[in-house]
Amino acid sequence: MGEAEIVAVDPFIILLLALAIDAVLGDLPQLFRFVPHPVALVGRAIEFLERRLNRDSRSNADRTLRGAFVVLVLCGSAGGVAWFIQWIGQGRVWSGPLEVFLVAVLVAQRSLFDHVRAVAVALDKGGLYAGRDAVRHIVGRDPESLDEHGVARAAIESCAENFSDAVVAPVFWYALAGLPGLFVYKTASTLDSMIGHRSARYRAFGMTAARLDDALNLVPARLSAVLMILAAFFVPTASPWRALKTTLRDSGHHRSINSGWPEAAMAGALDLALAGPRRYPGEFVNDRWIGEGRARATAGDIRRSLYMFVAACLLNAMLVAGLAWVSLGR
Repeated sequence: MGEAEIVAVDPFIILLLALAIDAVLGDLPQLFRFVPHPVALVGRAIEFLERRLNRDSRSNADRTLRGAFVVLVLCGSAGGVAWFIQWIGQGRVWSGPLEVFLVAVLVAQRSLFDHVRAVAVALDKGGLYAGRDAVRHIVGRDPESLDEHGVARAAIESCAENFSDAVVAPVFWYALAGLPGLFVYKTASTLDSMIGHRSARYRAFGMTAARLDDALNLVPARLSAVLMILAAFFVPTASPWRALKTTLRDSGHHRSINSGWPEAAMAGALDLALAGPRRYPGEFVNDRWIGEGRARATAGDIRRSLYMFVAACLLNAMLVAGLAWVSLGR
């Protein structure tokens, strides 16, 4: 019972085990063919509420209030469910393993690696059309507007940005606020990805979701850039000094106050130019370029970004291990 209690109260031990499980097993597609993934459940709830509350006939002020209501209800519910799981599991031997499983399911190291790698494989084996089909699973922009270099850049940008959103931020919020912090973060992130857009339909309704996601990612995005810069020391073709320079100079070139940080670190490390003008469904974004290198990225550059990603994930795990050592030492 003593050992179970240590695992239950120390988030860093749980994080280490969860990161290891996720790295080996990924998002467990065999299991989630039979039961819905927690993020999928949140997505269904968002779709249900959005269809009923976000009507074109309503004013922008009304739609903004309704969007804020959706964020409050779903994030509050997620935090409440997580608190209940922790409360009912207090002192029980199964609580630690259950929490490890839930954290592993909500961290996406292996899934992100597999999806980004699939784009490189598709470009190599099937060319542009296969690359477009593969990249549509990880980016929100219009794949039909991309040439081969655009497909490669999109995959690399997704690798960098989602290192922050899908790996560092979940770990950060679990370490800071336990299972409720992780559940709230993942719910807010899903809300932002589904309704936090600047299109006519979502500009008002999704404003609260977008602002909350920005706030929750302020620290993780910058921590992700630091980890990417350090990761460049361990990738032979990368430059940590150029990564640092580009991050300090170009992180503000992105329209997102957070996404530019890990993308700038990746662009500088690999001597690429990322972001820039790009097209989303119903919207054209005329952002500045991040980085001074090549914009003509290739499948080989996607693989280089994956080396950076793996090194950064290992550094992230080492940071958690260090915190676990300090925590247990107390």
